[in-house]
Amino acid sequence: MPRRNKVTIVGAGNVGATCAHWIASKELADVVLVDIVEGMPQGKALDLRQAGPVEGYDLEVVGTNGYEETAGSDIVVITSGIPRKPGMSRDDLLAVNKNIVAGVATKVAEFSPGAVLIIVSNPLDAMCHVAAHASRFPRERVLGMAGVLDTARYKAFIAMELGVSVEDVHGMVLGGHGDTMVPLPRHTSIGGIPLTELLSAERIRAIVDRTAKGGAEIVALLKTGSAFYAPAAAVVAMAESILKDKKRVLPCAVLLNGEYGYKDLFIGVPAVLGKNGLERVVELSLDEGERALLANSARSVQELVTALRLE
Repeated sequence: MPRRNKVTIVGAGNVGATCAHWIASKELADVVLVDIVEGMPQGKALDLRQAGPVEGYDLEVVGTNGYEETAGSDIVVITSGIPRKPGMSRDDLLAVNKNIVAGVATKVAEFSPGAVLIIVSNPLDAMCHVAAHASRFPRERVLGMAGVLDTARYKAFIAMELGVSVEDVHGMVLGGHGDTMVPLPRHTSIGGIPLTELLSAERIRAIVDRTAKGGAEIVALLKTGSAFYAPAAAVVAMAESILKDKKRVLPCAVLLNGEYGYKDLFIGVPAVLGKNGLERVVELSLDEGERALLANSARSVQELVTALRLE
């Protein structure tokens, strides 16, 4: 029998455990849940394993507090780090999560030197730089999950506004993950009909604004945590495209090498994801206003990267 795919998820909190749940339900890969809290990843893994007879999946799902069992992973999802709390900006997380993500990426590179990394820890774009620096992996194998989530929120709000199926909403969000993200109404359509023909400029602006604040809206409502269903679904979409070599065009944070006029900076752009991770960046034609918004987003990311002081 051919070897099954293997996905390690570092951080068995809400996002990590929900990733494991959906990976198992789709029968994408064996799963290893890693967390520093003793018993927690083991318990969640055993619970998921016991759901197998009900849901009909035959997979290995194990929990561990170390990295030995992660060896040979095809994909490693890094969700570890402290979550954002009410009133806390993503930037506040920078110093704490830098050390956590660097430690994880170093261990992952030791045990799974051929893996593709999907970074979820915040501040997302900055943590991609930390993981790339610590792992020494090529840019094809370090990806940030942000654009798929931001785009999902954008599409959900449009579908809610118009009373249409989310399946017929097509669009994309570029830029850094946070308040400076760049939704693209000009490139958005519903069943082939341009969004600008269906909604007023004022309503589109309101949706764009709500998308940018989508994570904060959920943090404010939950009061004790942050979003996890949609972020996990976004991770699994990326993982599935890689594991199945689907070559989907998904907006992800990738290390640009001249595309869109930027170099050595992780920014959310449309990317083709296949068995090697990043296969290529798709360059959209941006108008002057869109380029200005992307430049603003890039500046915000660059400020965080500078503050990281990566040697």
